[in-house]
Amino acid sequence: MAAQMAVNSGASLWGPLKELWETVEGAVLRRQPESFHLLDLQLKKHKPHFLSLFKNPPKSAEQREKVRKASTEGITIQGQQGSRLLPEQLLSEAFILSDLFEIGELAALELLLAGEQQQSHFPGLTRGLVAVLLYWDGKLCVANSLRTLIQSRHGKTFTLDLSGELVSLTTHFTDELMSQGLMKRILTLVNEINLTREFERLQKERGLGNEKHRKEVSDLIKECRQALADSLFAWTCQSPLTKDDTLALIGHLETVTAQADGSLDCVSLAVVMAFLYCLDVSFIEQGTEDREDLLQTLPLLTERQYVSAVHSRLTDSQPWKLPGLQAVCRLTWALSLRALSQLPQGVALVEFTEADEALADQAVLGDVFLFLKEGILDCESFFQEEFYIRRLHSVVTDFLALMPMKVKQLRNRADEDARLVHMSLQMDNEPPSSLRKDLDHLMMLIGEFYSKDPFGLELGLEFWCPTESLQHTSLQGSYLGMAMQRPPHKQVVLSKFVRQMGDLLPSTLYISYLRMLKGLANGPQCAHYCFSLLKTNGATHSDNLQGVSGSPVSWEHFFHSLMLYHENLRRDLPNPDAAHYRHPPLRGITHRELEGLTSFLQLLATVITWSENARLALCEHPQWTPVVVMLGLLQCSVPPVLKAELLRCLAAFGKSPEIAASLWQSLEYTQILQTVRAPGQRQAAGIEVELNEIESSCEEYPLTRSFCHLISTLVESSLPMNLGAGLRVPGFQPYLNFLRDSVFLAFPTRAYRRPAEKWEVADATLEVFHKLLRDYEPQPSDFVQEMVELQGEQVPAHKPPGHSIMFHLLNDSPMLALCLSVLEEGVRQLDTYAPFPGKKHLESAVLHCLCLLDLALQKEVVFMDLLRESQASLLVSPLEQLLQGVSPQTRRADHIVNVARYLYHNDSNPEAAFQSAKILRRIANYPNIQVRLVGDFTHDQTVSDKLMAGFVECLDNDEAEEGTETENDSDCQKKVARIRHETQIHILNLLITSLELKTPNLALYLLGYEVKKPVSSTNLQDQGVLGCPRSCLHAILSLLQRGTEKRSGPVLTQHAPHLAELCYQVIYQLCASSETSGPTMRYLRTSQDFLFSHLQHLPFILPGDQIAALSQMSWLLKTAAIELRVTSLNRQRSHTQRLVNLLLDDQPHVQHAAEGESGMEEETRSVSGFLHFDSVSKVRRKLLSVLDAIDFSQDMPELLQLDFFERPQIEQVISNCEHVNEQGHTVCNVKLLHRVLVAEVNALQGMAAIGQRPLLMEEVNSILQQVVERNRVRRSLSAKRHALQSWRSLVETLLTACPADLIAVEDRQLIIRDLLLDLHDKVLSDDAAGELMPIVAGAVFTLTAHLSQSVLSEHQQGAGLESTSGFASIANSSLHLVLRKLLDFILSTGGGYQRLRAHLYGSLLYYLQIAQKPEEPNTLQTAGRAMWERLTAPEDGFSKLQRENLTIIESYGRALMEVVCRDACDGHEISRMLALAVLDRILSIDRQNQWLVYICNSGYLRSLVESLRQDDTALQSLLTPQPPLLKPLYIYESKMALLTRVAKTNQGAVELLRSGLVSQLMECQVFDMVPDSDSHRMMRDPSGFIPSPMDRYRQILLPTLRLFQVILTSTTMNHQQGAAQILQWLIVHADTIQSLLRCPELSIGALQELSLLSGIISKTALPGALEMGGEVNGAALMEFQGHINRFQRLSLLLLSRLAGSERERLLKQAEMTAVGDSAEREEMEVAMQQVCANIMEYCQTLLLQSSAQAQFSICLFSPLGSEPDGRDGNRTADLSSTLPNMAYLRTPSLGLVLYLLKNSAADFFHFHQSHRQSLGKLQSLDQLPPEELKELCQGLVLGPGGVEKISSVQRSLLAKRRLVQLINNRAKLLALCSYIIETCLFVLWRHLEYYLLHCTPTDPKDSPLPGASLYRSRLADDSLCGLQASSGRSSISCVTKQDLELLKSDMAAGFGEALQRKLLEVEGLYSQVHSRYTFIQALVRRIRGLLRQYKS
Repeated sequence: MAAQMAVNSGASLWGPLKELWETVEGAVLRRQPESFHLLDLQLKKHKPHFLSLFKNPPKSAEQREKVRKASTEGITIQGQQGSRLLPEQLLSEAFILSDLFEIGELAALELLLAGEQQQSHFPGLTRGLVAVLLYWDGKLCVANSLRTLIQSRHGKTFTLDLSGELVSLTTHFTDELMSQGLMKRILTLVNEINLTREFERLQKERGLGNEKHRKEVSDLIKECRQALADSLFAWTCQSPLTKDDTLALIGHLETVTAQADGSLDCVSLAVVMAFLYCLDVSFIEQGTEDREDLLQTLPLLTERQYVSAVHSRLTDSQPWKLPGLQAVCRLTWALSLRALSQLPQGVALVEFTEADEALADQAVLGDVFLFLKEGILDCESFFQEEFYIRRLHSVVTDFLALMPMKVKQLRNRADEDARLVHMSLQMDNEPPSSLRKDLDHLMMLIGEFYSKDPFGLELGLEFWCPTESLQHTSLQGSYLGMAMQRPPHKQVVLSKFVRQMGDLLPSTLYISYLRMLKGLANGPQCAHYCFSLLKTNGATHSDNLQGVSGSPVSWEHFFHSLMLYHENLRRDLPNPDAAHYRHPPLRGITHRELEGLTSFLQLLATVITWSENARLALCEHPQWTPVVVMLGLLQCSVPPVLKAELLRCLAAFGKSPEIAASLWQSLEYTQILQTVRAPGQRQAAGIEVELNEIESSCEEYPLTRSFCHLISTLVESSLPMNLGAGLRVPGFQPYLNFLRDSVFLAFPTRAYRRPAEKWEVADATLEVFHKLLRDYEPQPSDFVQEMVELQGEQVPAHKPPGHSIMFHLLNDSPMLALCLSVLEEGVRQLDTYAPFPGKKHLESAVLHCLCLLDLALQKEVVFMDLLRESQASLLVSPLEQLLQGVSPQTRRADHIVNVARYLYHNDSNPEAAFQSAKILRRIANYPNIQVRLVGDFTHDQTVSDKLMAGFVECLDNDEAEEGTETENDSDCQKKVARIRHETQIHILNLLITSLELKTPNLALYLLGYEVKKPVSSTNLQDQGVLGCPRSCLHAILSLLQRGTEKRSGPVLTQHAPHLAELCYQVIYQLCASSETSGPTMRYLRTSQDFLFSHLQHLPFILPGDQIAALSQMSWLLKTAAIELRVTSLNRQRSHTQRLVNLLLDDQPHVQHAAEGESGMEEETRSVSGFLHFDSVSKVRRKLLSVLDAIDFSQDMPELLQLDFFERPQIEQVISNCEHVNEQGHTVCNVKLLHRVLVAEVNALQGMAAIGQRPLLMEEVNSILQQVVERNRVRRSLSAKRHALQSWRSLVETLLTACPADLIAVEDRQLIIRDLLLDLHDKVLSDDAAGELMPIVAGAVFTLTAHLSQSVLSEHQQGAGLESTSGFASIANSSLHLVLRKLLDFILSTGGGYQRLRAHLYGSLLYYLQIAQKPEEPNTLQTAGRAMWERLTAPEDGFSKLQRENLTIIESYGRALMEVVCRDACDGHEISRMLALAVLDRILSIDRQNQWLVYICNSGYLRSLVESLRQDDTALQSLLTPQPPLLKPLYIYESKMALLTRVAKTNQGAVELLRSGLVSQLMECQVFDMVPDSDSHRMMRDPSGFIPSPMDRYRQILLPTLRLFQVILTSTTMNHQQGAAQILQWLIVHADTIQSLLRCPELSIGALQELSLLSGIISKTALPGALEMGGEVNGAALMEFQGHINRFQRLSLLLLSRLAGSERERLLKQAEMTAVGDSAEREEMEVAMQQVCANIMEYCQTLLLQSSAQAQFSICLFSPLGSEPDGRDGNRTADLSSTLPNMAYLRTPSLGLVLYLLKNSAADFFHFHQSHRQSLGKLQSLDQLPPEELKELCQGLVLGPGGVEKISSVQRSLLAKRRLVQLINNRAKLLALCSYIIETCLFVLWRHLEYYLLHCTPTDPKDSPLPGASLYRSRLADDSLCGLQASSGRSSISCVTKQDLELLKSDMAAGFGEALQRKLLEVEGLYSQVHSRYTFIQALVRRIRGLLRQYKS
C-alpha cells in the first residue's frame, strides 16, 4: 500500500469489503447465477483480510509525511489523472481518525474521502462521522462474509441447499482459515471489542454525532461482535473443533459474566451454544447418508487425548465466574459421555464415561436448571435462533431419557422435602433452609422453554406418547408412521416422565407441574394430548364417593374446585349499597391458592387457545359449565390479578364464534361492565369501579387490559347487534363508550407503577377500535335515525360501533386529538433511539393509530356521500382537513409532518412507515392540500431534510422484496421485506399522483426540483454535488441503474417488476411534463446516460410477470420517443445517432464487460454465446426484438359453467362490481363480488339450501376464480395495448422526428420492410387478439407512408433507378411481400373493423403510389420519336412494378373486390373515402378492366350512382353560411373522382349513362343554389380551413362538369346519346348555367368553371343534338331551341369579354396575384386560354354543322373588321365608332377574331421562350445560384421563412419539382395557343369567304327596318334552326357595300405580312415538332388569296 502511495477513493477499509460482502451474499444467500467465479476471485483477493481478522493497516512515518504534504504537493487518487490538492482541515481530520482507530494515515484519509462521497446518504452528518460509520461497516462486512461462508459449509446440523461446487469452495476456504488460527483470533476479538470503551474513545475525539449516529455506530459494533460469535457457533454446528480450539473455547467460557438481570448477553450466548454443539452427538441417531463420514471426523470418538483434555478441564474444581454456566457445560459433557458409552466406539473411553453420574451430580448441585432458565432462556436472542432451541431441547430430553435414575433421585428428594415442609407447617415452624428445588427448577425450565415456539417446531410433542390409536391424521405424533407403530424409546420415556410426575404430586410441586404442562401444551397437537391427559386423569376417579376427584391434576378436580370457590365467595357478595363495600372481607383465597388458580387458568387458556375440540368440549360440559362459573367468579370479590386471568380464559373461549355469541349474552347478563342502571342505584358497579377505585389506586391495570383483550377477541369472532335488548337500547355502544371515555381518553393522565403498562393499555384499546373500524362498511341505513321500543317508549337506536368511531375521527374530537398526540409522542420517543419501557407497545399503539387514520381516509368518501344523501343533521369534516389543524403541544400544524416522520424510522418500524406512506398517498389525492403540504414540509430546514431522508431511505431499502400476501406470513423476514416493498410502491404512487397536479406539489419537492422558483429553472445535480441532497429521483435512478452495467440487465426489473414499472413511469412523467422535461432530460442524458444504458437491455423478459415487463418497456419506450424528439429538435446529433443505432442496428454490438465481470468472466462465457456473437453476422434489430416480446395472442377465459346461478344475472352482478382502477383498467372488485355472492347464498332459506350450501360455495369459488382470470386478461390486454402503442410512437418518432440523413436510404427501406413484415406476421397469426389490431393498423399506415416517401425521394434524387435489385434499394420481391401481407390483413378483418380498414386502405394507397410515375417535363421534343420506337421501348421500372402489383391484387379475386366495394358504398365516412380512393387507384392501373366489370355487374356502381341523389340534401346544407360539417362534401368529391375514373374508359362511360347518372344529377337541386358571392365575403373562416360558400359551391359543381367532360370524350361512338343527356342536364339547370356564363367577376374559380362549362357546351349545345332526343313534341322543341340559342349567344359574348374587353384587366389581375402565388396566375392563364379555345371550337363546330360550303353557311360574327378597344370599361361587344346598324350591337365582330388571333400568336412566342428558359434551368439545375433556387422553392413552401429551414438537398428537389410544373404549364399553354390560332383562322376564312364572295350588299336607303330584322335573323336565329340561306339575295340585302369595303380594308390592314410570317413561324416551331399537321399554312394562304382577289 505504502509502496504505490495512491489513494483509493473507495477506501480500502470499506469499498472492497462492501463488494466482498455483496458477492458472498449474492452467491450464498441470493443464489445468483454466474456468482461462483466472482466469489472465487473475491475470496482469493481477500484471504489476507480473513486471516488477519479486523487487523488494521499499521501507521508509518512515510505515510504520515505523504499525507502531510497533500495540501501543498497534492496526492494521486486511483482512477483520476494527475494529483489533487487536499485542504488542511481534511488532513488534520485524517490524523485524528488514524490515531482513533490505530490505522494507517492513508487508510484514514481514504475513509474520509469515501465519507465525503457518501455524505449525501447520511443527511446531517459530517464526513468524519460518516467515516466512522464506514470504518465499522467495513469490519461488519468482513464478519458477515465470514459468518455466511461458514454457514454454507458442508456439515452435520443443517444445509443451505447450495450447489456442490460452491459448498466445496467455501468449505475448503474456511478450513484453511481455521487451520491458521481463526478460532483464537475470533475469541480474542470477542473479548477485545468493547462497546463502552469504543464509545469513550469516540466521545473523546468528538466522533459521535446525533442520536441516530450513536445508535448506528453502537449497532454496527454490536453486530460485529455478534457476527464473529455466530461464525464460531455456525462452525461448531457443522464441524468439530480441534483440541486446542476446544480448550480455548472453554477458557473463554470460564471468564464469561452475566448481565445485570442474570441472563447472558447475545454474544456470550452464541459462544456457549457453540460449545454445546461442540459436545453434540445427537446427529448420530439421525442416520443421514453421510453419517459414517461425520463419525470419522468426530474427535470425541477418534481422539482419546481430546476426550481426556476436555474431561480434565471440565472436572477441574476451579470455579468459573459463572458457576451456573460451569454446571451447564458439565451437564452437557455428562450427557455426551452417556451417549458415547452406548456406542460401540465408546468402549475405549470407559474410564471417562464412568464419571458421567458424578458430573451430572455436580451440575445439579450447581443449579444447572435454574441457570438454563434464568441465564439462557431469558437472553433476548435465544428464541430468535432455531438451532439454539433444538440444542437445548436435546439437552433437556437427553437428561430425562439418558439419566432416568437421576430423575428418580430428584423426585425422591422432592417428595422428601415436601414431607419436611408439611411437617414444619403443621408444627408452625419455619421450613428448613437447606431445601433444594432442583425438580421444581427442571419443571419450570421445561414449562418456560416450550411455552415459546416462534418457529412452529412443536418440539414438545416428544413428551406425548399417543396411547389411543391415532386415526386422526391431524393429530399425528412426532414419530411419523402408521397409526399403531411403536413410538421411539425416547418418546416413551419422556411421556412416562410427564405422567409419573403427575401421580401423587406433592403440593410443593403442584404449581411447577402446572407450569410445565402449560409449556408442553403449546401447539395444536400438544394441546390435544394435554387435554386428553387431564380428562383421563379425572375419569379414573369419577366413581369415587362424594364426587371428590382423585388426581389433583385433572379437569374434574380443577373445575370442581372453581365451583366450590364460586359457591363460597358468592355468599359473601356484599350489598352494593352497603357503606363498607369498598373493603370487602377477602377471607376466601390465600396467596398460595391464588398462585395455583392462576397457573391452572393459564394452563386452561393455553389448551383451549390451541385446541378447538377442547374448547367446545369443555364449554359444553354439563357439570363444569366453565364460562358460567368464571363469569360468576368475576362478580365476586377476588383480586384483580385473578379476574384478569379469568377474563383471559374467557377470551380464549371466545375464539370460537359459536361460543362468542353466547358469551356476549352472558357478559351482558352478568353486567361485568354495568350497562343497565337499576332505578334506585346510587353508584356504578362492575369493572368501571374496579378501574377507577381499585386499579387506579394500585397503579396497576391487569383487569382493564384483560377486559380489552376479551372485547378484542369477541369483536373479531362476532358482534351481536341486539346485545342487551329488552333492558336497554341494544348494541355495543356502552362497551365502546367505556373503552373510549374511561380507558382510552383517560390513559395519559393515570399513574402507572410499571411505566410500560401505560402503553399496554393504550395498545389494547386502540386494537379494539382498529378492528371495529376495519370491519365497518358505511351503509345508507347508518344515517337514518331508527327508533326502538324500550319499556313502552320509543328511544333512538345505537349506530354500529364503526360508525361512531368514524364520526369521532371526522370531528375535532378528544379521541382524534389523543390519537394524533400518541403519534407525536411516538415519533418523539423513536427519535431518541433509546430503549424505554413499553417501547414495543408504544410502537403497536402508534401502528393502530396510523391504521385508524388510514381507514378513516379510505372510508370517508363513501361515508360523507351517504351522509349528504341522507340529509341527516350530523356535522363532519374531512379528515385530511382536520389533519391540517394546529397541534396543542407544539402550536404548529404538524400532524401530517408527524405522520411523514415515521418514514424516517423505516429501519426499525417498517409497518409504521408503510401505514404512513399509505396515509400520505391518500392525502396526496387532494390538490388543494398539496400546496400547503409543500409549505409544511419545507418550512423548517432540519425537518425538511429529515423528511426527505425518510422518503429516500424507504426507496433505497435493500431489504425490500416483492412478494404476495398469500404466503401465510410465518416467515417474519419475508413479511417485513414485503411490507418494505409495499411502502416503496406507495411512495412511487404518491409521486405519480402528485406529478399530475399543479405545481408546487409534493412530488417536485421530493424529487429535488425547485418549489419556490419556476420548476423549469431547476438544475439537477448528482447527490452531494454543490450541496445537492439525495432526493427520491436519485433513489429511483439508483434502483433502476443497479445491474445495468452487467449483461443480465437492470436487477430491479427481474426482482421487483411492479416497482420497476412505477419507477419508469415516474421518469416518463418527468420527461413528458412541460415544466420538468428540460431539467430532467438534461440530467438523465449527461449525468446518467440513463436511456442508452436501459434500452440496450430491451426487451425485458419475465416469464412470471409478462404484464409488468410490458409496462416497464412501455414507459421506457415512451421516454425514448420523447428523447429522440427533443435531441432532434435541439440538433444534438450524436445523442440521436447513438439511440437510433442502438434501436435499429442489425450488426452485433460489442458490449463492454462490466468491471466486476472482467477477466475470468470473459473467459468463461458460454461457448454457445461466443459462437452466436461471432459467427452470425446479423442480429435482430432491437426494435424488432421488443416487438417479439409483445405476445399478440391472448388466452381468453372460457365461459362460466353454472349449475345453480343464472348466467345472465351473474354477468350483471359482475358488471355492477366493476370499477376503473388506478392504472385505468376496468376490473371487477373481487372482494365486493364475494360479499354479494356470499350474502346471496346466506339469504337462501330452507333445508334444501342448507344441504346444498357446500356446492353453492364451490360454485361461488369458481365464479370468483373466473373473475380473477378475467381481470388478469384485461390487465394483460391493456398492458399489451400500452406496450404496442409506445412501440408505435417510438417507431413513428424515429421515422418522422429524427433527421432523415441519420439513416441511409437503403437502410431505411430495409428497416421499414422488416418492421412491416414482422408486424403483419404477428397480427395475421390465428390467435392474435383483435384489441391490438387497430394499433397495428395505425403503425402499418405510418410505415407504408414512410416507405413510399423513401422510395419516391430516392427516385427524385436520381438514385436507384438503374439498380439491379429492381425498382429501388428495396427489392421488388420485398415490396410484393408487403403488398400481399397488407391485402391479407385487409381480408382478415372480415366484416367488422371498418375504421381499422381505413388505416389499411391508406397504407394500400401509399403503397400503390410507389409505382406511380412522377410528373415528367414536357420538353416538346418527344414528339419527334417515331411511334414504333415508343411501342418497342423496354418496360420501365414503374410500369413493371405496377403490372406485378396488379397481378397480386387480381390473385385475391372477388373476396378483395367485395370488401373494398362494400366499404366504398357504406359505413364510416373516412373508410368510405379511402375505399373509394383505393378503387380509383386500382381502376387506373387495371388495364384488363376486371375490376370495372365487377363493379358494374355486381351493382355497386349503380348503388354509388343512386347515392348521389341522397347526397343532395346534405350538399345543400353545405351552402349555408355556417356549414355543419364538411364530411358530405369530401365523400361527394371522392365519389365523383371514382366515377370520373370509371368514365375514362368507353365501357365505363356507357355503363354510367346506362345506370342513369345524368338523370340522377338532373334531380339534384344543389346546382341551382349558387351562393351570392358578396353577402358571404364577410363569412370567411379566419383560419382559412373552411372554404367560403362560393368555393364550396364550386367544389360541388366542378367535379360534375369534369365528369361530363370525360363522358363526352370517352363516348365517341355513342357520342350523341351522352351529349343529349348532358344537354338535358344543362337545360334543366339552364338558369344557373346562364348566370354562370354571364359571371360579372372573373376570378380564378369562375374562370375554371367557365373553362369546363364552355367545353361541355361546345360539345353538346349543337343543332343536331335535339334530334337524338327522340319523341320530343313541338313546344318542348321550341323551348330547347331557345335555350340552345341563349347558350350560343352567351358563349360569344363571353368570348368578346375574354378576348377583347376584359383581357387586359384579367392579365393585370393575374400579375397582381403573381406576387403572392405564381401557381394561381398560371392557372388563370390556362383557364382563359381554355375558355377561348373551347368557344372557338364551338364556333368552328357550328360553322361546320350548318353547311360544308361557305355560301350556305351561317354567320356568327358581324362584318366589322376593326379590333376592339379594350381600354374602355364599356361592356358592348364592338366599340367601332362607325356603327352603321343597330343589329351589330349584340353580335361580336370579325375584328374580335382577328384580335384574338394576333394576341394568341404573340402569347405563343412569349410562352415558347419561357418554356425554353425553364428547360435550360432544369438541365443545369446544379449550377443555379442559391437565390434562384430559393425563389423557385418559394412557390411550394408555405409561410415566410419556410425556405430557410429546408436542407439543401430538399431545396434542389423542390426547385426541380417547381421547374417541371412550369415547363408542363407552358407546354399546355402552347398547345392551347396553337389550337386557338388554328380555329381563329378557320372561322375568319369561312366568314370572309361568305362576306367577300357570296354576300350581296344592300343599300341602306331600302327599307332599313325589314332589312335589319332580316340581318338579325340571319345572324342569330336562322343559324340555330340550321336553315340554309336559300336565297342569297334576301340575306345580302342586310350588309351594305360600305360595310364590306370597310371590312376589307380593316382586314387587309390587320392581316398584314408581319402577322402572316408570325403564324407560319408558329407552325414551324410547334406543329411539326408535335407531328400534328395543322392547317395554319393552308388557311393563311386562302385568306391572303381572298383579300387579294377582292382587292383586284
